[in-house]
Order: sequence, then C-alpha cells, then structure tokens
Amino acid sequence: QVQLVESGGGLVQPGGSLTLSCAASKSRFSFGTAGWYRQAPGNQRDLVATITSGGSTTYGDSVKGRFTISRDTAKSTVYLQMNSLDPEDTAVYRCNQDVLINAVLRSYWGQGTQVTVSS
Repeated sequence: QVQLVESGGGLVQPGGSLTLSCAASKSRFSFGTAGWYRQAPGNQRDLVATITSGGSTTYGDSVKGRFTISRDTAKSTVYLQMNSLDPEDTAVYRCNQDVLINAVLRSYWGQGTQVTVSS
C-alpha cells in the first residue's frame, strides 16, 4: 500500500516562506494528478493546488501568485512552495496523489501537517 509522508510544516511569520513536501513510499507505480488541500477550524476543506502527470497546474483563488506546486517524478514527490504567507493561510495541509496500480487508479492521502502563520 502506498503511504504519503509529509514534511515541512511548522510556524512561520507573516510574509515569510515555507515549502511542504509529500513523498510516496513506493515509486515503481505510475502517478497521476497530485494536489494539496487545507482546512482551518470551522472552514471547509479547500483546494490549494493541483498538478497533473503532464505538469499542468491549477490553484485556489486565495493562493494564486503566492504558492507554487511542483513535482519530482523520479522521487514520487510533490512540493508546495508558499511565499508571502498570511495568517489566513494557517490550516492543516494535506497532500493527495493518484496512483495507477494494476490498471486501477487509487487515491492516497497524507495525514496532514500543521502550518501556522503568526508573529
């Protein structure tokens, strides 16, 4: 079973930068769309960014121009570079990767990592 390991979360001051990583435990399978989502207390889970196997990206309106999603296919790792962070970005961030296993597309999620933006 594929497991996603997230890293890079923590505390950062407003205006600062932070980079999240999401590495899959196995790399021999074909990976499809990957993405980052976030949820703050009392809010719905929102899309942050997605990236397809071909490199096409989409972003949530609140992060456009500030966040960048990328991936390293050889390492089965997806990244989220976050710049100009604002307290409103504080949330639990979860990564997702779609994996093709035996011709079946399965979706895997990380456990979530806390990002706190505060002075």
